[in-house]
Amino acid sequence: MAEVPYQNMGNSSQESKNFKADLDPESQVEIRGMTFSEESIRKGFIRKVYLILTMQLVITMAFMSLFVYSEPAKLWTINNPWVGMISLLTMFTVLIIMACCGEMRRKTPHNFIFLGLFTVAQGLMLGIFTIRYEANEVFTAVGITCVICFGLTLFSLQTKWDFTMMGGFLFVGLLVVFIFGIIVAFFPGSAASSVYSACGALLFSLYLIYDTQIMMGGNHKYSISPEEYIFAALNLYLDIINIFLFILRR
Repeated sequence: MAEVPYQNMGNSSQESKNFKADLDPESQVEIRGMTFSEESIRKGFIRKVYLILTMQLVITMAFMSLFVYSEPAKLWTINNPWVGMISLLTMFTVLIIMACCGEMRRKTPHNFIFLGLFTVAQGLMLGIFTIRYEANEVFTAVGITCVICFGLTLFSLQTKWDFTMMGGFLFVGLLVVFIFGIIVAFFPGSAASSVYSACGALLFSLYLIYDTQIMMGGNHKYSISPEEYIFAALNLYLDIINIFLFILRR
């Protein structure tokens, strides 16, 4: 996971309280640690993030459906392995640019162009990955992923536990799973492979809760800036895709 730019909600709340002395008391209502105007901005930001995320998932599902059901598409992919390599290179290049260049992911239309390129490349890679599975296996994994992500999102919205302070622990977990994956690659089909899939799905489930709460703000210690709607959507998208991949390879 790329590092998320945070804001300390405690400082934001204190600044809002300082400004309240110069404003009509009825014009600023504090709700869950934020003023009314701040909460309105945050709600608009969340709606924008989920709209972008929905479009990403629709595009990804279209690519997966094409490769799962179309034999010509499968044959074309097998006969042209360079397509997968270009898609993978595009994914990593765009991801590095968006993670390292804050202006590029906040400036319109550049941010949408980069996000579109990444989504198409990721959709193509998933389509190529799923050709080795039967259609019922792929869409069973899709269904399980949908249920898990919906449940985790509801949990993130309702729980009083603050997962935004777990960034360091999750990063360590990511490194452990990465190293474990390299080891498991030498023992395909073993029990270790199933354990690896379960650990990976659990890790990115926690990441989904973490990224959802980072996006929500409110009483959580850290939040992502409302200007970072593209980055927030990308984080959630990657969490969902990784959960799906670990479930599919179980």
